[in-house]
Amino acid sequence: MHAANETYSDGSAAYEGYLAFDGARTQRRPGVLVFHQWSGCSAFEREKAEWLSGLGYAALAVDMYGIGKRGSNPDENGALMTPLVKDRGLLRQRAEAAIRHLKSLPMVDADRIGAIGFCFGGLCALDVARWGTPGVRGVVSLHGLLGAFDAAQVQRATTVTARVLALHGWNDPMARPQAVLDFAREMHDHGADWQVHGFGGCGHAFTNPQAQDAANGMQFNPLADARSFEMTKDFLAEVFGPQWELRVRTCPWPKAG
Repeated sequence: MHAANETYSDGSAAYEGYLAFDGARTQRRPGVLVFHQWSGCSAFEREKAEWLSGLGYAALAVDMYGIGKRGSNPDENGALMTPLVKDRGLLRQRAEAAIRHLKSLPMVDADRIGAIGFCFGGLCALDVARWGTPGVRGVVSLHGLLGAFDAAQVQRATTVTARVLALHGWNDPMARPQAVLDFAREMHDHGADWQVHGFGGCGHAFTNPQAQDAANGMQFNPLADARSFEMTKDFLAEVFGPQWELRVRTCPWPKAG
């Protein structure tokens, strides 16, 4: 496996992500972006990029903040994330720089791109689907923020063509049940092929072993973590198809009688 830091630019600032892929494979393969949680691109996202490379993808752990800009506490994390949540045009500018870079790589099939994201990164992945980036086949939000952007701020696609999977902790204080219903209505109204899976008894950040703040609704849940990655794996296999040696598990529907 090849795995190394990867620099790219949006024309006004430079970013340092992390690229992982199987260097022994010679054919082009789907590319998957990994959008980070609120502290910035970290070992957590790099680990997920390496996991995706083991499934046959080229995975880029994205940097949404810029080289050397990382948070080390909630105040710093919020200061980095909040401007992008408020200015979704800026979020789009930075995300599209990562998409362009991933598409430009020689091992990547630019017409088969996916995205996954965690917490703040889940919002980024969903926004990629909302504005309709060409070549993006599917996105996964894992305990992500769900709120749509203002259409006056960012032009969105009339129809969401990327398939959408949202994996959500039902007790998540950052996306209450009404936010889930609003998200479902949004996806329905824009013609998306969408799914929401709610994990009962789970809060925010259920895939992150460092999340140990149950009092504030942020708690790692190993069972939900394992289930969410099986769902993500199968979803991406469905999105990209068996020609990439990634098989959706088959479970025949039982015949009546």
